[in-house]
Amino acid sequence: MKITIAKWNIIIFLISIFAVITAFIAEYGFNLFPCEMCLKQRYPYYFIIIIFIFFYFINKKYLFWFNILGELALFYGLFYSAWHVGIEQKIFEVSTTCSYNLSNNSSAENLKQQILNQDIVSCGEISWTIFGFSAATLNMLLIVFLLFFNTIIIYKHFNEKEKKE
Repeated sequence: MKITIAKWNIIIFLISIFAVITAFIAEYGFNLFPCEMCLKQRYPYYFIIIIFIFFYFINKKYLFWFNILGELALFYGLFYSAWHVGIEQKIFEVSTTCSYNLSNNSSAENLKQQILNQDIVSCGEISWTIFGFSAATLNMLLIVFLLFFNTIIIYKHFNEKEKKE
């Protein structure tokens, strides 16, 4: 099966939209609040969606750069998802990025209200699973899949360029 660069870019764009929509459905539809690391794992998908719109609809001439920038975003996502899975599996300690966001208050009553009103989610706790896999694990598998095929597309592009020269 031959996948052209343009078709792959559309596929990775649609997968990114699906990942973001799924995260929002889990968060707002099922009240599964994300931790700080879960939120950071969404950034690559946001970035891919934005740069796809820029390159695809504004400047198709440089569409290949979408793959390069997408690759960098996916490496960022892989770093955070692997770190999150490591925390969930007790391989790594819970980091300070998973601390709760409480602002400095002069009164104990304000601090109490912040604590009571905040949805406290620890990065080390698995709030839900699908077939025994946490959301962080599923995200990591998805990013590995996207990285694998995106790297193949980049390699094919450079290989085709060398043949033409």
